Amino acid sequence: MGGGADGWDDGSLPFWERENATPPAKPRTPPKDHDGHRDRLRERFASAGPDALADYELLELLLFRFIPRRDTKPIAKALLARFGTLEDVLNAPADLLTEVDGIGDATALDIRVVTAVNQRAFRASLRSREILSSWSAVVDYCHASMAHETREQFRILFLDRRNALIADEVQQVGTVNHTPVYPREVMGRALALSASALVLVHNHPSGDPNPSRADIEMTKTLVGVAEALGIQIHDHLIIGRNGHFSFRAQQLL
Repeated sequence: MGGGADGWDDGSLPFWERENATPPAKPRTPPKDHDGHRDRLRERFASAGPDALADYELLELLLFRFIPRRDTKPIAKALLARFGTLEDVLNAPADLLTEVDGIGDATALDIRVVTAVNQRAFRASLRSREILSSWSAVVDYCHASMAHETREQFRILFLDRRNALIADEVQQVGTVNHTPVYPREVMGRALALSASALVLVHNHPSGDPNPSRADIEMTKTLVGVAEALGIQIHDHLIIGRNGHFSFRAQQLL
């Protein structure tokens, strides 16, 4: 006779086969439409600007593009609950992002791309400026680039005679609490780029930007070698998650 409740048993099979047969998968019901909420959020952003939105709402706007068929509000809130701040979310490693329900490998990669684009644009803006007159922008850029790294990096900003940025390079990557620095390599690269001045930067994954004794001694060594070559070291910045330490400002340089 006619089909069962699922509409798949048309009576054409013997009863012993019908009893054990697996019904075909039901057509997937399209996810709930969240267009109304998304449109309202977009309109609020367009009319009132980003300051009118909470952090989770800005994150929602971003996730709309990456996860078009899901309600992204709980995902945005879960990301902030897991990592703490919007900055921490955008700088989180991809493998940790995927630990949050709703974030797959593709979405984690998309978030990392957004972070990379932001950092690249930040760096490009520095190239058009005289570094010493844009010092807060330099510090902000270094913080955005390094504060959330899980291993120490030693970075150098190479400057020309006008103190404009020639190159920004990570010279060494170390462990969670140490990065080897080789003065010969630092100065060799500076000479190859015809740099007249340097800004040294490294991060402390622990979050505490205060220098160690080794940091102080290493800086003194680099300053001495640089002076012998006619190269000026403007500053050595140590970047922590919640702040930075300037050797110049603390009169250690």
